[in-house]
Parts: sequence; C-alpha cells; structure tokens
Amino acid sequence: MAMDQDRSLTPEQRDFAGALRDFARRECATREQRGGDAHSPGLYARLAELGWLGVCLPREYGGAGGGMTDVCLFLRETARALMPVGGFITSVITAKAYERFGSEAQRKAAIGGAVAGRVLAVAMSEPDAGSDVAALHCRAERGADGGWLVSGHKTWISNAHLAEYILLVARTEAGRGKHEGLTMFHVPAAAEGIEIRGIPTMGGRDVNDVYFTDVRLPADAVVGTVDRAWEQLMAGLNAERLFLAANMLGLAERIFDDTVAYVKGREQFGRPVGSFQALRHRLAELATEIECVRLLVFGVAAGCDAEPDRPFPREASMAKLKATETAKRAALEGMQMMGGYGYATEYEMERHLRTAVVSTVYGGTSEIQRDIIGRSYGL
Repeated sequence: MAMDQDRSLTPEQRDFAGALRDFARRECATREQRGGDAHSPGLYARLAELGWLGVCLPREYGGAGGGMTDVCLFLRETARALMPVGGFITSVITAKAYERFGSEAQRKAAIGGAVAGRVLAVAMSEPDAGSDVAALHCRAERGADGGWLVSGHKTWISNAHLAEYILLVARTEAGRGKHEGLTMFHVPAAAEGIEIRGIPTMGGRDVNDVYFTDVRLPADAVVGTVDRAWEQLMAGLNAERLFLAANMLGLAERIFDDTVAYVKGREQFGRPVGSFQALRHRLAELATEIECVRLLVFGVAAGCDAEPDRPFPREASMAKLKATETAKRAALEGMQMMGGYGYATEYEMERHLRTAVVSTVYGGTSEIQRDIIGRSYGL
C-alpha cells in the first residue's frame, strides 16, 4: 500500500517515517537479519542509539518529547517491517504510567532505562483475573518498617523475561470494592522472591507466568497513590489501545503487501491469480478497510495530541477493535489466497496469522472493546 498518503503529517513526521523505513531496509529486510525471536537486543540497542525508543517520552529523561502521532508512526513502521522490537510496546506503555504517576527517582530509572534500550513490563492479569482484571488477588502487605511484602501469581505478562523493571498491580486493602484497594509498585525484575516462567504459545515464548513469593519492597516502591491504582490504570488504557491499534495497522499493511506480491507472481490457468475478479475484488475491499484503519488511528492520535488531557475512551477502543479485527481478516484472506503456501513456513503468512489472531485478545478483547463502545452511548 502507498506509504506517502498521510497528508496530515508534518514534514518532520514524514521524514521520521522515511528514516524508519530506510533503517528497516538496511537492518531487517530479510529473515536472516531479523532472526527468529520477537525481540532482538542488538537491533533494539541501535534504535536506542538513534534516539527513537524515546519518541514520545519526556526530554528531561532523554526522550524526544514527541506526541501520540509520533509513537504511532514508530509502531506502524516497525510492525510493517516485521522489526524484532517486541519489547517496545510494553516498555512505552509502562514508561507513560511512570511519567504520570512515578516519583522522580522512579522516572529516572524506568523512563531513562526505556530510552536507553532497557525493557519494562506491567503485571496485572492473573489466572482468575483477565478481562476482569480488578478481581486480582496478588497481595502487598505493609510491614512495620513501612515497606511491603508481596505474594501472588501473575500470568500472561508480556516481556517479563526481558524486563529490568516490572510495574506491578497488587491488592493492598481487602474488604472493599474490587476496584478499590489496588496499588501500583515499582519492582526490579531481579528482586529476590520473583520467579519468571515462559508460557509456550503458538507465537513463541513472549508471555510469562510471574510468581511473587514474599518479595520485599521498600516504602518508596509505591507508584502514585496507595489504594488508587484503578484510577491510575484507567488513565493509561486508552493510550495502550491506540498503541496496539497502530501496531496492527502496520501489520495489516504488511500482510496486504505480501499478499499482493504473491498473487501477482503466482500463475494458474495461464495467468496471475490476482487477475481473477474473485481475488481482485477481495483485495480491493481489504485495501479499503485498511485505509479506514489508517484514518481512524491517526485521527485519534491527532485528537490526543490536540487535547492531551482528554481520555478518548470510545475512540481508542474503536481504533483497537477495528485495527486488530482488520489485521486478523487480512491474514485469513492472505492465507486463503496463497493456498497451501500461506500455511507453509517458507512464507511469512503463517506468522502473520499467529500475530494477528492474538491481537484481538490482548490489551482488552474485541468483545471488551465493543462493550466499552456500546456503554459510551449509554447502552
């Protein structure tokens, strides 16, 4: 798909997108360059040297001070290039939480670390608290010295195995409503009492079980206000959904490009299969859907940049829903059009499908996004 159609972007933003594409062509154009892992520490370090990992983080901690449009450009371009920077999205989501609620020391450690190429993770979900994350049971009890003792089990924690710090959400007061009595903590991933076990999935080992067994934290490990984590989490969820949408926009564009390249080159019955009306029309519809996603994602990003204090919950959920479902549809269509080759590991399509399908689950399922959108209309 055309890459230079974003007329709403500033010249600087277009140059930034172009620089990312040039970097991708040099550094990760082939499977051999990308490797087999979702996160390449070497390539990630080169992005840090270029100053790109801090694209939307504050200048006082080494970031570039950009806005939501800038980080959406980064996420779109890196996903489109299949760049192995899987640690970025959890790092930027977590760093933005520290920016809003962290102490100065926490910001220096977490945000400064993210800018320098270190990975952050956030631990919310539990075996019995997924979509209903407020039902979590992981406990943090205050000790006589003012510190905290943490015990519990978190699951599906992306990039915990790569992380320097984990932003933990734990219950600090029982007997209140499930949305009350929750607190966020700044936790070194290497702290004594933490065990991280990878969860084998069809996409690899990017998610983890994290066990906290009598993990001792100092009093100043609290991020924000004790017992007020739910309100703090809600402040960041819309940004997370927009980030995920931008990421899946890039993947959908890559899937479309790969599919078009294949159907132009594959011949059956004496002609390229893409010349048959059945495929040509399906690709036309898919291109239109992806363009709708692009307009929605960057429209929401522009709104966030224009009104940074406005949360945009409906629009962020719309972007996440539309982008992830479109990426999934694109991958299913691509696999169908490629036939058996779409299923073969010789091509990237089977990987595209694995990546796209799970995007409709993490960060709030498509069902949760629809419910948020519906309730925003008073339904």
